[in-house]
Amino acid sequence: MLSAPILHVPTNIITGFLGAGKTTMIQHLLEAKPAHEKWAILVNEFGEIGIDGKMFNSEGSPDVFVREVPGGCMCCTSGLPMQIALNQLLARAKPDRLLIEPTGLGHATEVLTSLSEEHYKNVLTLGATITLVDARKVDDPRYREHDTFQEQLHIADQIVATKSDQYGEGHLTILQGYLAKLGLQDTPLHVAQHGEIDPSILAEKSGFKPTPVDHHAHTSSKAQIDVPSLLQTDGKVRVTNQGQGFYSCGWAFPPEQCFDFDLVMNVLSSVDAERLKAVFITTKGIFAFNYADGVLNCFELDESDDSRLEFICADKDKSELLASTLEKTLFSSRSNYLDLEKG
Repeated sequence: MLSAPILHVPTNIITGFLGAGKTTMIQHLLEAKPAHEKWAILVNEFGEIGIDGKMFNSEGSPDVFVREVPGGCMCCTSGLPMQIALNQLLARAKPDRLLIEPTGLGHATEVLTSLSEEHYKNVLTLGATITLVDARKVDDPRYREHDTFQEQLHIADQIVATKSDQYGEGHLTILQGYLAKLGLQDTPLHVAQHGEIDPSILAEKSGFKPTPVDHHAHTSSKAQIDVPSLLQTDGKVRVTNQGQGFYSCGWAFPPEQCFDFDLVMNVLSSVDAERLKAVFITTKGIFAFNYADGVLNCFELDESDDSRLEFICADKDKSELLASTLEKTLFSSRSNYLDLEKG
């Protein structure tokens, strides 16, 4: 018997620059998901290792389906990685709602253009594009003047100021002034604490109108890396990537390797990076680690097929130093890795 066609799935892009809190907000939205609905999440990461999907899977819900597109912007290679992953995800989940989280360095305009193509016309119904922004970052020229940071705000139907519980006096006013300078003073601005936002924001309409766009430079033409297969054949895997002025380095380890929990906490608490995410099988159980803005958060997971860590730095020398430090303190010698470089 033929399966019913997938029609008009409500779809939202949740975008924002590095460390804006996209994963945290999606986790809160999942907690508010109607019990009878099935949701699907397509998540993209700048790094090659792929960690966010494991964090979403910690929800443990049979009605939440997650698919990752690691290794830069999902719209690269003429949209093929995104298209394959999305089609497979839709076929498996047959969801009542689809959330798409591009990488913090991703081009939301191109993702929306891909989703607006004819073959998705009756499959997806685009809702509001929600852009998350940490108002504290507006003072930093590395963010404020970055083309992607600005593009993500320009494409927004709804803007959410995240981590407001950490703002000082004037941060929100500075953000409002910056948005006005970009001509975005009329875009609705919401304020979120601890990643929580009213789920009704997903029902807002999309104002996106596709136009011909110049595709950005693709950081790599190499095929995506199949981490699980490499772990089976080569053991430990180390992958680096670079693009748009940022550098990533990631590792993956087979499930039989168990890490000392206290050592992991001590080492990760002292990192110096823009972002770091990890999932470790440890002596105290399986834990996810999320580092941003000098704060390391940790929470327990039910299961994981392997251990992984990945960080992003804005400075090449700092990236190389941090990689060396992690390998000396947490991992064995680099010579024991299958070492892959992209970008």
